[in-house]
Amino acid sequence: MRILLIGGTGFIGSYLAPELQRLGGEVAVFTRGQSATQRPDNLTRIIGDRRRLRESQAAIRAFAPDVVVDLVLSSGAQANALMDVMRGITGRVVALSSIDVYRACGILHGLEDGPLEPVPLTEDSALRTKLSTYPPAQIAMVQKIYPWVDDDYDKIPVERAVMGDAELPGTVMRLPAVYGPGDPLHRLWPLVKRMDDDRPAILMGEGLAAWRWTRGFVGNVAAAIALAAMSDKAARRVYNVGDARAYSELEWARRVASVVGWPGELVVLPPDDVPEHLRMPGRVEQHWSADTTRIRSELGYAEPVDVDDAIRQTVAWERANPPTIPLAAFDYAAEDAALAAASSRRS
Repeated sequence: MRILLIGGTGFIGSYLAPELQRLGGEVAVFTRGQSATQRPDNLTRIIGDRRRLRESQAAIRAFAPDVVVDLVLSSGAQANALMDVMRGITGRVVALSSIDVYRACGILHGLEDGPLEPVPLTEDSALRTKLSTYPPAQIAMVQKIYPWVDDDYDKIPVERAVMGDAELPGTVMRLPAVYGPGDPLHRLWPLVKRMDDDRPAILMGEGLAAWRWTRGFVGNVAAAIALAAMSDKAARRVYNVGDARAYSELEWARRVASVVGWPGELVVLPPDDVPEHLRMPGRVEQHWSADTTRIRSELGYAEPVDVDDAIRQTVAWERANPPTIPLAAFDYAAEDAALAAASSRRS
């Protein structure tokens, strides 16, 4: 089977390409040729611009992919262009989406009225009724990390375009919070830095401490995408991807602390006692835990890397590659003051 990866040299793609090859796929990547990531090095490379996909149509047709996996779709316009170009060239398109399509995301961000969504979220859970969840300033910040993100970022129109094509079957993979070596968002860094700085305590508010969302190690997420790309059973199906267990923020911090061997204390504070830079806006009573039963039962998915090993690999990478731009707020003076006030109240 021939598989073309669009955006296949980035964070997830660098794990997905070798996994597809391990499963027997012949892999090509569509790339601008500017990425430093070269793993593996025995790939066919089609050089082109994702935003001018039609200009590379002849080269893509020459490769004759059975399946196209687009890792960088971010808007309905991009998805419609993809389907237009690939119709008649490939047999199926696999699109990476996000669990932020669910109504639960809108509730968390205060954009959806009404009751909380029941969790875990299944593939049939309600989607957001409002598009453009993230404000322009936040999109602009994300574009500094992910240049491929459109100003009109929203995965719901992406899914509609890919799953609504009568001629070209699609598959949608709704991803969790993906972490691991190479993570551009450095999701473990706020914990790792505090632990490595020998902080006596890590603070979090009651709401955030209890909040659950689904995570996924990048190697495991890539394994799930590879299964869907290689299986005809995945045609016209939507799959949640992620760990079977959705840890609360407090449980996750404890798990990381155990792997790292950090001897400090995790302190949960009432909302008003949490330093400003550690407060999470929104309705944190709305969890983002996703049910991943479908991909496990239909495609036989199981995580190849266990949680502790995944954390261990990620911590080692975070230590060797600290972020070069501020992705998290650190104010140890404010944290010390909040901890001292909490200790005083307990005594």
